[in-house]
Amino acid sequence: MEELRWLAVVRHGQSTGNVIAQDAETSGLEAIDIPERDADVPLSEAGRDQAAAVGSWLAEERPGFVVVSPYLRTRQTAEIALGDTGIPFVVDERLRDRELGVLDLLTGRGVQSRLPDEYARRARLGKFYYRPPGGESWADVLLRLRALLRELREDHPGGRIVLFGHEAIVLLVRYLAEQLSEEELMKVAHETTIANCSISTWERRDGRLQPVLFNDVAHIKDEGAPHTKQEDVDASPQ
Repeated sequence: MEELRWLAVVRHGQSTGNVIAQDAETSGLEAIDIPERDADVPLSEAGRDQAAAVGSWLAEERPGFVVVSPYLRTRQTAEIALGDTGIPFVVDERLRDRELGVLDLLTGRGVQSRLPDEYARRARLGKFYYRPPGGESWADVLLRLRALLRELREDHPGGRIVLFGHEAIVLLVRYLAEQLSEEELMKVAHETTIANCSISTWERRDGRLQPVLFNDVAHIKDEGAPHTKQEDVDASPQ
């Protein structure tokens, strides 16, 4: 079967949750006061400008198909970026963000203070295999990503596909595309914060997907959109 020819992942634009979470972390709070459930957190105004900048890049690349996480901030990013391009897209729940269970809406300090046993268990198991009660491990997220990518290969052989997702999705797609080890993935995760509306791409050469861009924000700077600071990450204690 013919494989995908080109694959890209776009992280959603800055959300109101990103802003609230960053304020909570820098203020030393234990909890993150986001009023909406995670799936309903919208883009900030800066996030909408970032999404519009992705639109210029999409118009140049002209992918054949787009798949979008069902979370509001991600759907808004895709809808703004796609605009009137006519590029077809579908929403797929397998691209949703990692579910944090009991850790949801806690800062790193909050996890250590309120759930010391989970804090210690996470430190012992590591991010890849640690599953918080009621939540998912990175390995769990990989199971749904593998299934999605297998379907895309079958339905769009030789295709050019863009995924709109979340920080963990970007990292785990890289893990799959480049066939990284757990250790290699963790090194990337420790060294990199995935920027809002960053673009990562892979192109098939010599029989496998080869990295072209990773966490790239040149399109945002070129369009004059506000560039999210590195610390503006998803509301998550990971």
